[in-house]
Amino acid sequence: MKKRKIVIGSRGSKLALIYANRAKSAILEHTEIENTEIEIKMIVTKGDQVQDIRLSEIGGKGLFSKNIENELLNQEIDIAVHALKDMPANENIDLHTNSFLSRNDPREILISNNKLKLNDLKPNAIIGTSSFRREFQIKKIRNDLSCKLIRGNVDTRIQKLEDGLYDAIILSYAGIKSLMLENKITQIFSTKEIIPSAGQGVIALQCRKNDNEVISILDKINDQKTHFSVLAERNILKVLEGDCETAVGAYATIEDNQIYLEAELFSLDGSQRFYHKDADLIKNAETLGVKMGKYLKKISNNSYKK
Repeated sequence: MKKRKIVIGSRGSKLALIYANRAKSAILEHTEIENTEIEIKMIVTKGDQVQDIRLSEIGGKGLFSKNIENELLNQEIDIAVHALKDMPANENIDLHTNSFLSRNDPREILISNNKLKLNDLKPNAIIGTSSFRREFQIKKIRNDLSCKLIRGNVDTRIQKLEDGLYDAIILSYAGIKSLMLENKITQIFSTKEIIPSAGQGVIALQCRKNDNEVISILDKINDQKTHFSVLAERNILKVLEGDCETAVGAYATIEDNQIYLEAELFSLDGSQRFYHKDADLIKNAETLGVKMGKYLKKISNNSYKK
């Protein structure tokens, strides 16, 4: 009997393909599957096609995952690789999204012209970001800066900066590190200074809910610490019914058998910030996230939603 070939589906960007190859390497390392039995298929998403508008104006986070998920449902691929922070809070009920590679660095970084750190930038300097969360977090540090929409892959954003369209840009450290562009970094923010997006730095692996063979493969490469961390973080989003316009950061850490979770939520106009932190046993990660989501929702009085 001919062995089944495992097809991994990924966006076609340089960074996405690095993540897909990491997933492939993890499968080769932890299973008996051979290199020739795994194929990577590039898939174009609407998020890749539309580069000049905020995601929230054209359908939200699902623009980066929907086409890939459709290929899964249509059995064109067997495993989907996603940057977890780009996935909608509520997963597709017909798909299994429960395996995660070990988390990459979750921090945010600044790249600026002339290597000026955030506090050294001129008043009204233009910061490129496509995220309301990052915009409000930056303005919390310096409210005299101006944030302007920037879209595109990492290379495109850096080129726009170097072309003088922006004075600085904010990006995730994980992507810059994976692309080996660390020499471009001006400043690294701690997770205390800027709380990252829920799931930032995490590669999520998805398959069909009824594909037990692939589920057993993904179980072998699922990183437990990352798994519990993102359960807590993403449950905050689920309770808040968060979308692209929801300016929320959430970050969990694990020490021994304890999980520590902190989050901040901004009102729709960024003028109000709601912060909370809590801890519990790792086994209660999901309920910790739900509890924090409910608390933030209550104290914000829904000011984060239209």
